[in-house]
Amino acid sequence: MAELELDPRTALVVIDLQKGVVGRPLFHPVPEIVANAAQLAAAFRKASLPVVLVNVAFSPDSADRLNPRADAPQPPMALPADFSELIAELGAQPSDIRITKRQWGAFYGTELDLQLRRRGVTGIVLCGIATSIGVESTARAAFEHGYQLTFASDAMTDFKEATHNNSLQNIFARIGQVRTTQEIIAAL
Repeated sequence: MAELELDPRTALVVIDLQKGVVGRPLFHPVPEIVANAAQLAAAFRKASLPVVLVNVAFSPDSADRLNPRADAPQPPMALPADFSELIAELGAQPSDIRITKRQWGAFYGTELDLQLRRRGVTGIVLCGIATSIGVESTARAAFEHGYQLTFASDAMTDFKEATHNNSLQNIFARIGQVRTTQEIIAAL
């Protein structure tokens, strides 16, 4: 395993740590995931590096939700009013970049790439929920945009152990470096 190397202009991108997502049944204990993501956010802020907080939201009539012809579509569900609110434990600051997405990945249809490039960002540390959905979709797009990627393995989780492990071992390890929160903080 190569030594962890972060670009001098690396941003932390936190995916879907919001009230309507963290309350769902997940593989790892959510308090640990949230605590690690909050540590990363605090360390990035202390190092004067960008923190990007991404949430997913939809219009009240859900007309902006994707509606694919799929073998296992998501069942329609009424979302609580606070579904898209970021969790308080992240300690969101006015300096944080806020991105709202309307699909799995945080790049398509948002200004994430624009906000990162205007700040000279060349590297991204990713964390959040769900490893194989929002995090992986964002990671694949970031890879295609040429960003250097690092994945905080203990600051992300999924609905199933198998999908979480598949993303970490078979996708993320091929497009970036997979490390723990403490290893990432030590490299800042």
